[in-house]
Amino acid sequence: MLAVSDGNAAMEFYRAAFGATVLWDLDGAVAGLAIDGAPFFLAHESPPHGTRGPASVGFTTVRIELFVDDPVAVQRKALAAGAREHSPVREHEHETTGPRPIRRMLQGAVVDPFGHLWLIGKILE
Repeated sequence: MLAVSDGNAAMEFYRAAFGATVLWDLDGAVAGLAIDGAPFFLAHESPPHGTRGPASVGFTTVRIELFVDDPVAVQRKALAAGAREHSPVREHEHETTGPRPIRRMLQGAVVDPFGHLWLIGKILE
C-alpha cells in the first residue's frame, strides 16, 4: 500500500502515467488500483495511524519495479503526467544466478509526485 498526500490526485496520476485502473475507491482515503492486471493499493496519509508518504518524510524506503514492453514510452508518459526523472532508460548488464538469470535489461526511473520511486524496465535476456 502506497501512502500518498492526496488519494484522489494519486489515482488520477497513476491513471495518466501508467494506465492504472481503479478497482475500488473509499472516497480517496484508501483505493485499490491495478496496472496491467497487477493490483496495488494506496492510502491517504494518516500520521495518527503511522502512515506517511515519502514526500512528507523526505525519503522512500521502497523501489517499485514496473516491467513493461516499452520502458521509454512508459517513462515519457509518466514524465508528461507529472513525474520527475530519476534516471534515463538505458541498457544495464547483470550477472544474476538462479533458474531465470537476467543478463541484460533496459531500465530507467521516475519519482512520482508523491515521492515514490518507480523503476521502469524490460528484461532483454
